[in-house]
Amino acid sequence: MKNGAGASSAPSTSTRLRSDIPSGIIGADVTGEVDCCGWILTILSYIVIALTLPFSLCFCLKVVQEYERAVIFRLGRLLPGGARGPGIFFIIPCIDTYRKVDLRVVSFDVPPQEILSKDSVTVAVDAVVYFRISNATVSVTNVEDAARSTKLLAQTTLRNILGTKTLAEMLSDREAISHQMQSTLDEATDPWGVKVERVEVKDVRLPVQLQRAMAAEAEAAREARAKVIAAEGEQKASRALKEAAEVIAQSPAAIQLRYLQTLNTISAEKNSTIIFPLPIDLLSTFLNRGSGGRSESSESRYHSSSKS
Repeated sequence: MKNGAGASSAPSTSTRLRSDIPSGIIGADVTGEVDCCGWILTILSYIVIALTLPFSLCFCLKVVQEYERAVIFRLGRLLPGGARGPGIFFIIPCIDTYRKVDLRVVSFDVPPQEILSKDSVTVAVDAVVYFRISNATVSVTNVEDAARSTKLLAQTTLRNILGTKTLAEMLSDREAISHQMQSTLDEATDPWGVKVERVEVKDVRLPVQLQRAMAAEAEAAREARAKVIAAEGEQKASRALKEAAEVIAQSPAAIQLRYLQTLNTISAEKNSTIIFPLPIDLLSTFLNRGSGGRSESSESRYHSSSKS
């Protein structure tokens, strides 16, 4: 029974010793007990520090900035309590090692990726990613180089997501693609202690032949719209001219005013040409008289020939 009680109490002690270590860290389930050699080295280190005071303080006291954290390892084991900082913290030079972690937002460019879209179009797409370290301890213990791993993962994520999109979606739904890529990267890098703040698609480069084809298509569409607009303008102009003709027909004097306005416009341009407007009605009157005289003369000739 005593052996059983001792066995059950040992895990609880180790759990209490390691309960302050964040979950998901490599080695978090290892017991926090230090062996005899470790205790001896720790005691000797404290003795050396005490004997060399105050010179040893230059090696024991360290400072981290407001945007930094220090992850300390003692005899290869992660110290409980998480990362230290900002400010001053104490280490034992002989047995402690530490790594500084920058918590500021870091940005990097994703190199242009040759991607085959869903509609079988090859495009080159590049992006920019903004991320920061959210958990300094996890970023040190769970991944060798969090920044480099995030960069490589961003490249593959960009290729995987854009491979399911058509060319039209790439050109029009950049914001949706950026949000999808940001959520995917954030979920994948969470075990590394990395928080992806933002992802932006910078440029979508099309092949030269496809650019020419799209330009020709756009030009043809613009010409078609221009012809439709011109036809609509002609239709509206013809209706306006019809209404103007109806108004002028109701007032014969209006045509004379129109003639005078036209002469005024021509004279304002310093033109040497002089135009005398000749009403069509006057010509039609002469034509009618001429045709009437001819008909009367022909009738008189017919009658004279019949009498003879």
